[in-house]
Amino acid sequence: MNRIFLDVHALQTVPPSNLNRDDTGAPKSAVYGGVPRARVSSQAWKRATRAYFSDENLLDPSELGVRTKKVAELLTERITALDPSLEGADALRLAAAVIETATGSKIEVPKRKGTAKDGEDDPAPQSKYLMFLSARQLDGLAQLAVDGAADISAHLKDKNAKARAKAIADTRHSVDIALFGRMVADSTDINVDAAVQVAHAISVHRVETESDYYTAVDDRNTDAEPGAGMIGTVDFNSATLYRYAALGVHQLASNLGAGLREEDPKTAPVRRAVEAFIHGFVASLPTGKINTFGHHTLPDAVIVKLRTTRPISFVAAFEEPVSSPLGGGHVREAAARLAEYVPEIERAYGDDESTLTWVLRVGPNTEKLAGIGQEASNLTTLVTSVGQAVAERLEKPA
Repeated sequence: MNRIFLDVHALQTVPPSNLNRDDTGAPKSAVYGGVPRARVSSQAWKRATRAYFSDENLLDPSELGVRTKKVAELLTERITALDPSLEGADALRLAAAVIETATGSKIEVPKRKGTAKDGEDDPAPQSKYLMFLSARQLDGLAQLAVDGAADISAHLKDKNAKARAKAIADTRHSVDIALFGRMVADSTDINVDAAVQVAHAISVHRVETESDYYTAVDDRNTDAEPGAGMIGTVDFNSATLYRYAALGVHQLASNLGAGLREEDPKTAPVRRAVEAFIHGFVASLPTGKINTFGHHTLPDAVIVKLRTTRPISFVAAFEEPVSSPLGGGHVREAAARLAEYVPEIERAYGDDESTLTWVLRVGPNTEKLAGIGQEASNLTTLVTSVGQAVAERLEKPA
């Protein structure tokens, strides 16, 4: 299969906020170009993108996976749904046995924190680490458990049943597993290499962390009880962020395999996944402290590149931090930097014949980006245009 890469770049301004905290509760930061920058970790934005798939109905639940330590409980629900006579401890025992066979991970009752209260049941057995399985994999494992319910230990000792369990766990991956990958420490042969790489978003300019001192009033206090019921501080910053993600379409196609729907044409599952990722990555937002700051923004500019060479980030355009005129913002200068840098890096390292470019932008501050690619009028148009181009590239002979 041809190597196909999608680069997604975005400029996004967020107001005072704390999208992604470090261990002290302060917004994460990094030094780049010799100055401190605001930073939002890749994991935070990948999580936001995954949540957006389901929250905004971009993908059907059957196309998504679940990542949890409580995988035995999750599988138990499916076993009982298939055979209502199997419930409670019996179904849980079947689930644990099948998961251990399929993934090699031990399913054990976690150590209790503190002393058990009278009448409190033991917690359900869990995996030692987060287990990421697709909806269709869980359905397949549930059916395997029901088939061997009469004597699950003997059933799973059979060579064919073992192979079936492994095969179920390693095929029909969900879109989010195919995109973001999966690591199974106890059974590395069913690991899934991620098709997507997400960079840590950083501000294009120098940023200093600030603190908000707040108080809360006790509604039941009387005039004789002055003062606050609670006092505290919360750290925050505001920034114009450069965001970047690279998607290996060929790796995504390999991860998805035959696809999620048997009746779909060959390119349909990959196209759906690509379109969902672009939409989800562009429109999603980490929700750290969102009730405190209400930082609901969308990117000022998005650039998408479809190429066959290798992924290319444009972060070096901001190695020298953007500085704004007194009283001015950072978006105009950041867009101008990109408008100058992108053609130069493409001239030096790109491939004009195989590279396609789309631009989605908002407002006069991003006007200089208008000439660097095909302009999309809105996000839906951008997503559809890129998806169509990906499908056409996939249909070309290798």
